Amino acid sequence: MTELSPNVQNTEEIDQNTAQELLVKLRQKQGSWVEWGTAIAYLQKVGYNPQVIFEETGFEPIQQNQVIVGSQVYNSLEKFGASEATLAYYGARASDVLYEIRLLTQEERAAAADLIFLHKADADEARDIAKAIKDYSRFSTLPDGFTDHPGDAVAYQTWKLARQNSDLQERSRLIAKGLRFAHSLTARKHIEQLLTDFTTVSSRPAPILPIYRLESDEDLPRIVPVVGELPLTPQELKVVPLVTEIQPFRIIRFAGEQAWVALPGWQVLLSAEDPVVIIASSDIFPSPTQTKIEPILVVVDRAQRAWDVSSYFAIDNSGQVDFNWFETPPENPLLGKVIVILRPKKILDEEFTKDSWQIDE
Repeated sequence: MTELSPNVQNTEEIDQNTAQELLVKLRQKQGSWVEWGTAIAYLQKVGYNPQVIFEETGFEPIQQNQVIVGSQVYNSLEKFGASEATLAYYGARASDVLYEIRLLTQEERAAAADLIFLHKADADEARDIAKAIKDYSRFSTLPDGFTDHPGDAVAYQTWKLARQNSDLQERSRLIAKGLRFAHSLTARKHIEQLLTDFTTVSSRPAPILPIYRLESDEDLPRIVPVVGELPLTPQELKVVPLVTEIQPFRIIRFAGEQAWVALPGWQVLLSAEDPVVIIASSDIFPSPTQTKIEPILVVVDRAQRAWDVSSYFAIDNSGQVDFNWFETPPENPLLGKVIVILRPKKILDEEFTKDSWQIDE
């Protein structure tokens, strides 16, 4: 594959020959899926819109995101000690599986990929494994009887869930899963004890997430740059940068690293002292009714760092921003309280809404 330059910043600097070569390779599905992810990431970085890439290559935007992230995860596996068998297997297939472990640290990804390969887990099970490892990483002291091996992390999660479950069939399924993944003899012993101890341990339910969805066009504000106050020169008018909206939340990015997004004037936002927005994916939060994964905006008030049991918080998890709810005061430093989780507006036909004569009718 053509070497990709990390220094290209905009469409004016694109090597058109390189871009066309990559588009042809993607269209003809040449190379591995890891190379596809690298190529698509390059094309997006130099200004190609995901929709244009789709029209040129057949890779839908959701597929583009999956292979881009999956290829980044795969490259981290090579650097942090995943086995040769794991690398050979995932280098040829299953980008969806590697996509599910994207939120782990690079060291955790390598260990998780080896575990997932060992158990031939699919994407759904890989998501559960990643969540178990992520939750387990928050312990400053490991639970009694469980080691730092990722298999024991999964075993601990299933042991905990089994103790809380009174349904014998579901409890048995969880015990079997725990025994399947348990790495240490002590972890296995803890789980085997549940075969004769049917005591259930109640758990406090997690609080309701503060999820909102944009419902109407009026909820989607338009941000317009201000030139200034008259008198103005033509040059002052011309130098105002073009505003490009990043969907689905109409985020505005100008030159440099700064970006803004306009949010509705809900009271919870108006009363926030120091709100900031983090772009995430909806699957980072638990939701039994979630039918699809979609982008979300997580609004965090950095001024609210005092723990309370009824809220989710942004935390420092080994140098990465993470989100979680805690039944007891956490050991991880709190970075701020989650006050709003915003879903994008559902649009049945986006092109339809652009025709004012159709809207007026």
